[in-house]
Amino acid sequence: MQLTRFTDLGLRAMMLLATGQAREQRVTTRTVAAAAGASENHVAKAVSRLTELGLVHSRRGRAGGLELTDAGREASLGWLVRRLEGDREVVDCTGQSACPLIAGCRLRRVLADAKEAFYAELDRHTIAELVGSQMLPVVLQLTTEGNLT
Repeated sequence: MQLTRFTDLGLRAMMLLATGQAREQRVTTRTVAAAAGASENHVAKAVSRLTELGLVHSRRGRAGGLELTDAGREASLGWLVRRLEGDREVVDCTGQSACPLIAGCRLRRVLADAKEAFYAELDRHTIAELVGSQMLPVVLQLTTEGNLT
């Protein structure tokens, strides 16, 4: 299973926000975009979705910026990825050119089970757990290189 760029940016934004807050730094869409190597527009869309989900609080203006909410720190990665990815099938068997094997195919069920196992593993972790671990120094180094200071 491959995550979309949108989900990737959402997860990166969440981690960068968590590390920025840990260092008491002001984090903006621009700084997240620079650190993630993405366009501000794409990051803004991901941040907007995270705000809709109640995971990020956004303040406009000169002293504005982004910050994680308590819900953002404690949300499971599985829950977050499900909300960012949507609940689509791993393989589209009924799309434009429907599969001729669909009537007797067992692959769809196996792939659906694998997707649920993937999400179940992600459900065991939170953003706070990821940045509060031994990975934090590495993430902090990346944010420094990405000019989040």
